[in-house]
Amino acid sequence: MRIAIMGSGGVGGYFGARLCQGGADVHFVARGKHLEAMRRDGLRVEGAVEIHVPKVNVTDDPRQIGAADIAMLCVKLWDTESALEFIRPMVGPRTTVISFQNGVLKDRQLRAAYDGGQIMGGVAYVATTIDRPGVIRQTGPMQRLLFGEFDGTRSARGEALLAACRAGGINAELSDNILREIWQKYVFLVGLSGATTTMRATIGPIRENPQTRAFLRDVMREVVAVGRAHGVDLAEDYAEVRLKLADDVAPDMTSSMHHDLERGNPLEVRWLAGGVVELGQAKGVPTPLNRAIADILALHAAGT
Repeated sequence: MRIAIMGSGGVGGYFGARLCQGGADVHFVARGKHLEAMRRDGLRVEGAVEIHVPKVNVTDDPRQIGAADIAMLCVKLWDTESALEFIRPMVGPRTTVISFQNGVLKDRQLRAAYDGGQIMGGVAYVATTIDRPGVIRQTGPMQRLLFGEFDGTRSARGEALLAACRAGGINAELSDNILREIWQKYVFLVGLSGATTTMRATIGPIRENPQTRAFLRDVMREVVAVGRAHGVDLAEDYAEVRLKLADDVAPDMTSSMHHDLERGNPLEVRWLAGGVVELGQAKGVPTPLNRAIADILALHAAGT
């Protein structure tokens, strides 16, 4: 299986290294100093696991890769439009494109760019960041990939990717309801990213303080209400379920958006809290807390 990964940062770099370990034919698209380091020293993962792939196929030109069996989109959401155009040389008529990005609006952009039959849904769970060029740091033990056909069928391409993931030690699952999985992550991610970034704090103090804990819960309740209004199979009390799960993570856990704010990078708030507002308006569902998050972070959304 020939797998091309657009975006070799925390998500693409980590899972790409795992896929390499399992023997998959992986090709990375990277840029700048990260590209230079990967060419020179390979790719390393440090933290909860230690992985070193001494020689990797990496380029900044997708034309050098050619058509892949699977194209994994792992760039930040603000790069989606340009990335979808950039990867065209890797997408042949039999290529499957899967976004492992955050949010629920991502697949709408994929369908606008490529044939719907070439798209599968995907969800990635991992706490990672680029520690330095060529090195991905994993900051927690959780790692999981879910993917599947949007019609719920179990396809040969899904089974092939599942086998490649498991060969690399990835906790992977072929889902028969990938839309629900995408929204389930969205519920927690919007709450976590909105709370940690606006409060400039990790999850520990947020969940311990009654007032900020209620804020986190109510932000997630808004996401659940919007998802249910759009016909997604979410339990009415799913925000409470996610809040209980938030009690089990490390107290120093935070969101990638919080990291981006601290580093002066652009923020994904337009697609996270802002996406909830947009989708809520389409169904007449009020989302005042997510609107507040989007408004508070608006001055930082483009980075510094």
